[in-house]
Amino acid sequence: MLQKVVICGVDTSGLPKLTAEENDRLMKALKEGDERAREQFIVGNMRLVLSLVKRFWAKNANADDVFQAGCVGLIKAIDHFDLKFNVKFSTYAVPMILGEIKRYLRDGNSLRVSRSIRDTAYKILKAREKIEARDEEATISRIAEELSLKEREVAYALDAISDPVSLYEPVYNKSGDALELMDQICDEKQSDEIWTEHVALREALDRLNERERKILLLRYFEGKTQTEISAEVGISQAQVSRLEKNAIGTIRKEIS
Repeated sequence: MLQKVVICGVDTSGLPKLTAEENDRLMKALKEGDERAREQFIVGNMRLVLSLVKRFWAKNANADDVFQAGCVGLIKAIDHFDLKFNVKFSTYAVPMILGEIKRYLRDGNSLRVSRSIRDTAYKILKAREKIEARDEEATISRIAEELSLKEREVAYALDAISDPVSLYEPVYNKSGDALELMDQICDEKQSDEIWTEHVALREALDRLNERERKILLLRYFEGKTQTEISAEVGISQAQVSRLEKNAIGTIRKEIS
């Protein structure tokens, strides 16, 4: 999709690179109404848009249009960003930029959600409101029971009408206290326990000798066979097997 350097009249090879300090200074200035700072900030962050646009190279879409959609997301992120967020602007902006690009690709896709699915989704949303009004949890199974539908039909209809949203999209609980979507999301793969295990594993790998470490990296990170490793390292397959076994035993002792 994207092979050219000039996109939407912008020479992407000549886009400026802003330091973190410059980003902070310009953001503070544009929030105070400095239009020149706003323009510099937008241009200075177009590289972020370009890096995200590259994810969609395989899509059958016009590069100029996708880049333009990403820039719309960038501007929305700038307008909604609050210095009190205490996060990097790029962290806040990426979901919004991706959301605009995906929205453009979805709206420009020849595949459309059928009327029947939209009607089903509308009934589901109404049923959810009724269930929540009774102070009950509106789960997929509860909604399916309410409408005499299969759970997969409910899940499919809701997914079909869903739009990408920013992690900083405001949501509200029943008491009316403002919450952000990020506040309700957790990543079980990035828990403190798993993070600690990764650190322990890395330290254990560092304590291995160079040959043992290389064998484990080739075996378990690159997926090579012992025969392939023996040819690359220059030792027999039996030696590779022995060194691999010894290295694993050492790591087990270190992290146990």
